[in-house]
Amino acid sequence: MVGPHAKYFFTPNHAGEAAVLFGRGATFVHGVYSYNSAFPGVNGLSWHLGAGPSVAFGGGTTLFTLMAPLGVEFVIPKAPIAVSVDWRPRYFFIENETYFDASRFGLGLRYTIK
Repeated sequence: MVGPHAKYFFTPNHAGEAAVLFGRGATFVHGVYSYNSAFPGVNGLSWHLGAGPSVAFGGGTTLFTLMAPLGVEFVIPKAPIAVSVDWRPRYFFIENETYFDASRFGLGLRYTIK
């Protein structure tokens, strides 16, 4: 899945992220709240934990999910680039069934605006 993400910090530790992702014949739209905190003594390295819903459209169906990303992000000093990796476990709600998928991971390369 690939697509644009936007992350806005309400305070130094609290942020909201929105994304539109494309792949596997579907389009995902999601929003996530995250708590973010820097690792002491490491310039540009932080961790985040969040939760949020998403909706997927494709193949004649619509499904809803809840995800809870946990990861790390490194903002390259003196450059507007950030690299992140996170674990994104997700609950899927499909018609009258639900299932949990713990094997979801993300890798990000972002342009940052300060």
